Amino acid sequence: MAMRQTPLTCSGHTRPVVDLAFSRITPYGYFLISACKDGKPMLRQGDTGDWIGTFLGHKGAVWGATLNKDASKAATAAADFTAKVWDAVSGDELVTLAHRHIVKSVDFTQDSNNLLTGGQDKLLRIYDMNKPEADPLEIGGHTSGIKKALWYNEDRQILSAADDKTVRLWDRASMTEVKSLSFPTSVSSMEYLPEGETLLITYGKTIAIYNTESLELIKSFEAPASIHSASLHPEKECVVAGGDDFKLYKYDYNTGEELESYKGHFGPVHCVRFSPDGELYASGSEDGTLRLWQTAVGKTYGLWKCVLPEELVAENADPIFNTTPEIKA
Repeated sequence: MAMRQTPLTCSGHTRPVVDLAFSRITPYGYFLISACKDGKPMLRQGDTGDWIGTFLGHKGAVWGATLNKDASKAATAAADFTAKVWDAVSGDELVTLAHRHIVKSVDFTQDSNNLLTGGQDKLLRIYDMNKPEADPLEIGGHTSGIKKALWYNEDRQILSAADDKTVRLWDRASMTEVKSLSFPTSVSSMEYLPEGETLLITYGKTIAIYNTESLELIKSFEAPASIHSASLHPEKECVVAGGDDFKLYKYDYNTGEELESYKGHFGPVHCVRFSPDGELYASGSEDGTLRLWQTAVGKTYGLWKCVLPEELVAENADPIFNTTPEIKA
């Protein structure tokens, strides 16, 4: 019997949601952080979308957000020319890192001792979290603003994507460029899965998957619309993607066949990510909401309860979490 996908709608933001990230699985479950143009990044319980708290302090749109390995710290990148590091348990701001332009991307090393940033001033910066007041190491080479910067290859390398239509690999020790990939248009998103030895890059309508060691193209899929973000299932079962046409697409990883498509948002989809256990994926949109979608529709998981027959499922209204953004975490 066919089942209807019923996403969980997470409200609370007042502007477009432009980035999101899941933590790894911790003794307390896993968590989800969202970056929004309202300047108020939010932390939620990952499997239910329940609001935990809001990080207050930025004075401009927040473009990037991430959590460290054990979800004890959060980092955010913003249009107020700063990156901030937060205590993800108390919600307190720990440090503000001043930049010369808009910051778009933040990423912790696995041990949380260093933070990588990238943004409109075309520079990669590495901050020592044990000495945050010290000047960061800087790496230059991109000719346009950096959209995404990630630690790579057990933090020995850095991968960056910029508006100059390139993705570049850098050696951390020598701070020099190792390799560059060129694209016909600017890269819209980049996801690195070290366990799966896979790098996923989107540009235009293309979802491209690369081998992490050689950076050689493994396969690519073409979507019906421009894609802003895509994510690979942890077990490489499928790829989900979203973009300009408000839809979420799911593709079979091996064949590239479109398995499903859902229209749940009321604006372009800016970001999509699988949860660390692969049971759901989250999407953030121009409409100001996050939505959580089941990977296997109809399975009992989180707030989803398997109800048959189909008519009962159809009668279930979308759960909505009303949050209070002004309350500090």
